Amino acid sequence: MSTLTPDPTTLHAAHLPQVTEPRNQGMPLDMDWVHSVQANTSAIERRAASLPARRSVKKAHQAAWLLRAVTCIDLTTLSGDDTARRVGRLCAKARQPVAPALLDALGMAPITTGAVCVYHEMIAPAVAALEGTNIPVAAVSTGFPAGLTPFELRLREIEMSVAAGATEIDIVISRRHALSGDWQALYDEMKAMRAACGAAHVKAILATGELGSLRNVARASLVCMMAGADFIKTSTGKESVNATLPVSLVMIRAIRDYYDRTGLRVGYKPAGGISKAKDAITYLALMKEELGDRWLMPDLFRFGASSLLNDIERQLEHHVTGTYSAGYRHGMG
Repeated sequence: MSTLTPDPTTLHAAHLPQVTEPRNQGMPLDMDWVHSVQANTSAIERRAASLPARRSVKKAHQAAWLLRAVTCIDLTTLSGDDTARRVGRLCAKARQPVAPALLDALGMAPITTGAVCVYHEMIAPAVAALEGTNIPVAAVSTGFPAGLTPFELRLREIEMSVAAGATEIDIVISRRHALSGDWQALYDEMKAMRAACGAAHVKAILATGELGSLRNVARASLVCMMAGADFIKTSTGKESVNATLPVSLVMIRAIRDYYDRTGLRVGYKPAGGISKAKDAITYLALMKEELGDRWLMPDLFRFGASSLLNDIERQLEHHVTGTYSAGYRHGMG
């Protein structure tokens, strides 16, 4: 088994470089490029299956990778019983995701999560709870999770969320456009949603578990980037199949192809079903191998997760103390 052994300082969350990427402005829909995209499912699945078995990090390197993972989490609550109080507790966790004693033992300065992700109605309490920080508030929008509300209402929902203080908008595409191969309709929809976001960054949720094939995933990824998506995201977290390594490989390679063609970097967000620290490291390793270190930064990579942070903190405590703490000691808030 090979071992990923990066210099820990390159993954040390306290040393994250301050970088500013030009936003993806998109490009005209290139239908020839879209139709040329294929997906070799068996080869993709073999490559994805090999990654967890071949990649391992231990001790200080593992701690460094896990700390980087924390900074890339969109700490999320998307429940029907969300309250302002629950969101406030979530935001407190986002401000201090790892116990100060653990950070001191690891020689770390304070870190935060990448963002807090909520429904529209919870934007105001999230913004208030995060005042004085640089943690963005992300809002799911456009009839999340199905995306089947009238189009004008979806655009209005985006505008209202931006006005309420969300600086990132997670939109859902109309799956029927990808399933029927109507790429022009998907492009036009995504472009209108990007415009409605204004200065807020937009993450396009493909709901990959409902797109039917990896080829559709690849083509939908490319079309959304052509229309100006700042991020492409696997899932709403509400589908029966959410983030998987084969889907991630397809989407990441679409990002790489788009960068090679345009010089514009688009971010990636796997969401749904990622709850273990070892899975987070696997996804980070995939990003490093396919796209390079630049895509290990929170402005280009996020986990959509609600319980991942708990397991990461338990693993960090084990690294420092040699024992695992009880799960209830690492509640979300």
